[in-house]
Amino acid sequence: MTPSKTHLVLIPSYNPGSKALETVRAARAQWDPVWVVVDGSTDGSAEKLCALARTDPGLRVLVRERNGGKGAALLDGLIVAQRAGFTHALTMDADGQHPAERIGAFMSASIEAPGAMILGDPVFDTSAPRIRLRGRRIANWCTNVETLWAGVRDTLFGFRVYPIAPLLEVMQRSRWMRRFDFDPEAVVRLAWRGVPVVNLPAPVRYFSAAEGGVSHFNYWRDNVLLTSMYLRLSVGFLVRLPWLGARRLARCVAER
Repeated sequence: MTPSKTHLVLIPSYNPGSKALETVRAARAQWDPVWVVVDGSTDGSAEKLCALARTDPGLRVLVRERNGGKGAALLDGLIVAQRAGFTHALTMDADGQHPAERIGAFMSASIEAPGAMILGDPVFDTSAPRIRLRGRRIANWCTNVETLWAGVRDTLFGFRVYPIAPLLEVMQRSRWMRRFDFDPEAVVRLAWRGVPVVNLPAPVRYFSAAEGGVSHFNYWRDNVLLTSMYLRLSVGFLVRLPWLGARRLARCVAER
């Protein structure tokens, strides 16, 4: 497999359990290079991943001493990746929920449309908790309102390809987007900047604890975080509304 000089897979990892090595190996089978950002893990996974990286030149592991959240881990990785010359990053979780077999298709879509964000449109099976599905419908509606229906089908699914430069610009201007709020806020802010959306289907699997599944999602804490995020973004949306409306109208006219 020829290493890409522009696109890499970037995996934030925090106490991922037994699925971490399996996920990284699956990603490496599909793409080169793959980077993992260990976000202050205390479960011994950092040592295992670093040992794997010593035998695999296509794998790089960055280790953060303290846990800062998914967005904080990705920010560190994106900064290093941009300095190394990469222009795009496919983000995926370390817990095995995201489909490594779709990496190639998402990267190809990004190469064909380098200015766009390639967003995973999750295809759920019976393992998906119903309460999570109901919650994401609300989040999707809020995102569509605050982007004037930019075409985002799912705002929470973290399997995506981002153009690094505009993502870093919006992240470095904000003290937010460091935890569970990263995925939806990144989509909203990039849509405000005019970054086009391309949606591609991707299966998602929720593993039980018996299957090695690990979830750090906290219904109360993270839903409060999302709610406050959308309330905060609503101010920016109202300020941008005339400009967003004019751009939306121009796009509708051009599509006729």
